[in-house]
Amino acid sequence: MTVKAVILCGGMGTRIRDASELLPKPMLPIGNRPIVWHIMKGYSVHGIDDFVLCLGYKGWLIKEFFLNYRAVMADITVHLGQDRPHDFGEYRSSERWNVTLADTGEQTQTGGRVAAIRRYVAADELFCLTYGDGVSDVDVAKSIDFHRQHGKIATVTAVRPPGRFGEIQMDGSLVREFNEKPQATAGFINGGFFVVDAKRIWDYLGDDPATLLEKEPLQKLAADGELVAFPHTGYWQPMDTLREYNLLNDLWSAGTAPWKTW
Repeated sequence: MTVKAVILCGGMGTRIRDASELLPKPMLPIGNRPIVWHIMKGYSVHGIDDFVLCLGYKGWLIKEFFLNYRAVMADITVHLGQDRPHDFGEYRSSERWNVTLADTGEQTQTGGRVAAIRRYVAADELFCLTYGDGVSDVDVAKSIDFHRQHGKIATVTAVRPPGRFGEIQMDGSLVREFNEKPQATAGFINGGFFVVDAKRIWDYLGDDPATLLEKEPLQKLAADGELVAFPHTGYWQPMDTLREYNLLNDLWSAGTAPWKTW
């Protein structure tokens, strides 16, 4: 059964504007590829090649990247002043992806963006969901198996880095409480890389574009006993600041990027 990965690509990334004033955050490059490409490669290595990208801020730049993907990956001979098509050299790409680029609104919040792409995933059993600004070596296939075994509506990958993210209070693997960005935190936090029931999640999301996924939807899922945590103790790194942007690029340049599992 085909599993799709939904990636939230609509935010403005205001905390990293020092890195680029021109690009939406998912298009900021790690090496010579945008971070969203790295995220997609991480899914693809687990057999997921169908993607829905939830666009917002400067979404046309993400569309342009994928519309021109062949040109990005191949050498081109351009015949100026001649009525001849361009010649593309060897197509250096192993990706066989299906990418839906969905405009979900510039001001829409995370929960509203997921609700806006319902028509692309509602016929499926489940779908993966993550943010367009963080990389990890999480075993996506194992997280899907874990989700199916528990039979709950949603699974969130639980990680242990800095305390400025949503904190997860767990009883075994069952999430009992979800607190977004507490002042101080200990234990596991929200690492994204969700697996979501494509039939039952919509009642929790509603249809308000202002809905934050990390607020009422996840908190209500936790209160109803419908959110479980998949613990991940490997590599996970968001790209929220210029320092983190430089860190990821330094790791990639050195050939030591832990998220490169392909």
